[in-house]
Amino acid sequence: MSDFRWRLADDERDGQPALFGVDDLTGPQRGTGRLSGLEFLHVTTKRILNEVPRQSRMPFRWTINVYRGCSHACVYCLAGDTRILLANGHSRQLAKLQVGDRVYGTVRDGRTRRYVPTAVLAHWQTVKPAFRLELSGGTILVASADHRFLTKRGWRQVTALKPGDRLAGMGGFDEPDDDSRLNVAGVQPLDLELPMYDITTGTGDFIANGVVSHNCFARPTHEYLGLDTGADFDRKIVVKINAVERLRAELADPGWTHEGVAMGTNTDPYQRCEGKYRLTRGVVETLTEHGNPFSILTKSPLVLRDAELISEAARKGAVSVNFSVGTLDERVWRATEPGTPHPRRRIEAMRALAEAGVSTGALIAPVLPGLSDSPEQLGEVAQAIRDAGGNVIGAIPLHLRRGVREHFLGWLAGFDPGLHAEYRRRYAASPYAPAHYAEHIRALTSTLPDGA
Repeated sequence: MSDFRWRLADDERDGQPALFGVDDLTGPQRGTGRLSGLEFLHVTTKRILNEVPRQSRMPFRWTINVYRGCSHACVYCLAGDTRILLANGHSRQLAKLQVGDRVYGTVRDGRTRRYVPTAVLAHWQTVKPAFRLELSGGTILVASADHRFLTKRGWRQVTALKPGDRLAGMGGFDEPDDDSRLNVAGVQPLDLELPMYDITTGTGDFIANGVVSHNCFARPTHEYLGLDTGADFDRKIVVKINAVERLRAELADPGWTHEGVAMGTNTDPYQRCEGKYRLTRGVVETLTEHGNPFSILTKSPLVLRDAELISEAARKGAVSVNFSVGTLDERVWRATEPGTPHPRRRIEAMRALAEAGVSTGALIAPVLPGLSDSPEQLGEVAQAIRDAGGNVIGAIPLHLRRGVREHFLGWLAGFDPGLHAEYRRRYAASPYAPAHYAEHIRALTSTLPDGA
């Protein structure tokens, strides 16, 4: 653990004392089963009720986050012996690459792509179920189900590839489809888990066994701990193991005025590891015992595990469970949130909570300019929320704070270069979308009629 700058956690941030420090670190614990590939860093937090900085635009003053980092972010992986094209024209096994190596990636150039040298920014290993992808020219790739390759139809996950799909690679798209050595011949599960590797590059992709392969990007919040802002956010989850104990003590403080508390403002309280640690459930139980109002924001149907408890809390006071649903557009969801539960599963969870008497709804967020902000797209989300018995609680455009900005714009440059230029213009002066755009989105969602 010596390479992590944990001393940063002892410094004050935004005028607030540290949450925990190096002496409070009691991990790590490695995940098994469904949590394989994750590492849990156990800390004893100094406090669990956190006051929101005054300059924040958020409509609440107090938050609880029992986890830091989020396993929702998707980890795309290939077998370690996959040959990666280096910038010097040679190749190297993926498992043997190192941060700082130069490889080839691609950038959009009009309607085509061209190969450019790029740096390896991160490199990591995990264990995942393996799939065998065979191409018509004899090329074999072993990858995880969620790994994405570039096709004539855009980026596609391994399990979404079909025989005849044409992959982009060293042969380009200029050969007849029927004769292409890069056509998909078949995809089959190997029915075993294998060590897998992946990298992050400056272009957001790399050349694996001659075909263009997407790499992982994350939405980091770990930087203040000195953890890696890419892969570590997905894989190294900080767990505040004494969260429930601290909450009981803080709620018993005579100075506490029973203000509402928001959960899920930084990372999802019902991400996968909640099934193991059950800290969110402990927090909900404690808030319920004290009759303290609270709200939950999640993307996970796991919240239904606690539906009976939350329903009990709702009978005692102001309680709400809300979901974030940025879009129901399948293409946009798969491109931007591939590791999250399907948005329609969130809608069904909302319906179940509403039927249990819990105030529920959804925040349409993040709204992505040019990707998910059309009246038709927003109207579809709003109507689905209402049909499930929920309330549309607002719409928030994408917020590109430091760290998120670099990763998201790096991904967008490969996904849509024209839109990338527009985002750089929109977010040039602030991490927030321009005020007039945010007001336009709010006005649009507030005036969408039932049945829109």
